Amino acid sequence: MMANHAARRAAVLAQMVPGSVAVIATAPEVARNSDCDYPYRHDSAFYYLSGFTEPDSALALVAGSGTAPARAILFCRAKNTEREIWDGFRHGPEAARTAFGFDAAFAIEELDVEMARLLTDAPAIYYPMGGSLDVQVKLWRHAVRQKARSGVLPPASAVDISPMLDAMRLLKDPQEQNVMRRAAAIASAAHVRAMRATRAGLHEYAIEAELLYEFRRSGAQFPAYSSIVAGGANACILHYSANDAPLHDGALLLVDAGCELDGYASDITRTWPVNGRFSAPQRELYELVLAAQQAALDMVRPGLPQSLIHEAALKVLAQGMLDLKLLDAQTSGGVQDVIADKAYMPFYMHGTSHWLGLDVHDVGAYRDTQAEGKPWRLLEAGMVLTVEPGIYVRPAPGVPEHFWHTGIRIEDDVLVTPQGHEIFSTAPKSVAEIEQLMSQD
Repeated sequence: MMANHAARRAAVLAQMVPGSVAVIATAPEVARNSDCDYPYRHDSAFYYLSGFTEPDSALALVAGSGTAPARAILFCRAKNTEREIWDGFRHGPEAARTAFGFDAAFAIEELDVEMARLLTDAPAIYYPMGGSLDVQVKLWRHAVRQKARSGVLPPASAVDISPMLDAMRLLKDPQEQNVMRRAAAIASAAHVRAMRATRAGLHEYAIEAELLYEFRRSGAQFPAYSSIVAGGANACILHYSANDAPLHDGALLLVDAGCELDGYASDITRTWPVNGRFSAPQRELYELVLAAQQAALDMVRPGLPQSLIHEAALKVLAQGMLDLKLLDAQTSGGVQDVIADKAYMPFYMHGTSHWLGLDVHDVGAYRDTQAEGKPWRLLEAGMVLTVEPGIYVRPAPGVPEHFWHTGIRIEDDVLVTPQGHEIFSTAPKSVAEIEQLMSQD
């Protein structure tokens, strides 16, 4: 694993101006209340390059110049046996340097002094602009400028390193793919467990507990995001988070839940009947969403624009809205009119796909901003994304009442392969599979 991080650092250094310096800091610890912190989670870009998960850390990369070789330098917490009694193990600079393959390591308290030294006469500094380092970079450049009388200069330019890292992170290497495959397997098992546990009279949080149990039991460190466990009308709230309502016989339950394993996220949604059997109207809407997802999945292969995923799902959903009388054909027109006029928006108001990786909504541009017209990015082998169409029917004039208070979403994690795609998530999603699973004792 450390070899992968070292290779990524080398790839960044190869893109930098010779003699320049890059710096990336990890996320800070955040107080929850009083003397309690939120569970710590490292910064994704920092971890991508370092593999290091301790707080109070930063990474400096110095591009080679002339005979001077490139260097990777870690700044981290000093070894402190007293604090380790309370807070747990910390590597300390020397052990971290050896274990994680850095050229040098210093205590984090030395960051300001060392950065002022590294930036002396450096042609450029690369860092994530618009974040926590803005003030520090300004101070480091000022400290170098103070030495101007001795003939040294601060970096002549500052470069946002985020686009470079985002482009690299968009393509997952085989090791990343394996971690994400495992994360999806854990989350899929959690959805199966939740289906089997569902029954009328339970509260949404009881199903959430089943998910969290399976995540942790299987080795995932965290939920990848706050789980959505939404019964009945709550499923029409896209980012529902209360998870405290009772589950009613005859209602559907929408569960959007994924885990984080070794820094990488899974993101899966399934929708199933609380009593284990779809009603006829529920089945009609569900089969529509499932067909829309299949149309979208057919667009996941190398060389196709990422936008086709959404367009394919939208065409199926728009036709279904007309067929099921959610939209009036006389006033809405045909499928193309529904799409052009966005008449579908009351029932489908989100995109069908997003990148997935170290972040749930992972980094990477969806359009080629350097090309004329900013065309949609073409899919490439190694990209991982979600495919997640849905339909959400609230009470409204002209909308058939038997569809009211119904929210359905079906979401899978998908790897683009040289031949097409691989679906990582395996939880049942056909009507027959779900009903069979839930009928088992």
